[in-house]
Amino acid sequence: MTKFILRWIINAIAIFLAIKFVPGIHLNSLFSIIWLALIFGLVNAFLRPLLKLLTCPLIVLTLGLFTLLINAFLFWLTGQIGQAFGIALTFDGFWPIFLGALVISIVSIVLSLILKDELKGR
Repeated sequence: MTKFILRWIINAIAIFLAIKFVPGIHLNSLFSIIWLALIFGLVNAFLRPLLKLLTCPLIVLTLGLFTLLINAFLFWLTGQIGQAFGIALTFDGFWPIFLGALVISIVSIVLSLILKDELKGR
């Protein structure tokens, strides 16, 4: 349970920083970040393994760079699912989505490295 809550907090911080620093990403309220982090975590948990399996040849061919497009797609999908629940996460085009997904990936990696002992369950 602690691992889930820590992952949720990491996702919330990463989404907040992406919204804060990437122009072209708009959110109606900061309270919505908590729900977006939950949606993002669920989307990543269920769809990321399937997408990586299906696009494995492209990932290998591009030396892993196609993973960035998968991350951008999952971030966009999070926004679409959030809008269905009344959380208005909007984007001004492809580049804000791509850069936001890049920021989220970097922040998640850094925070996961910092909190690696807690995420292992020690």
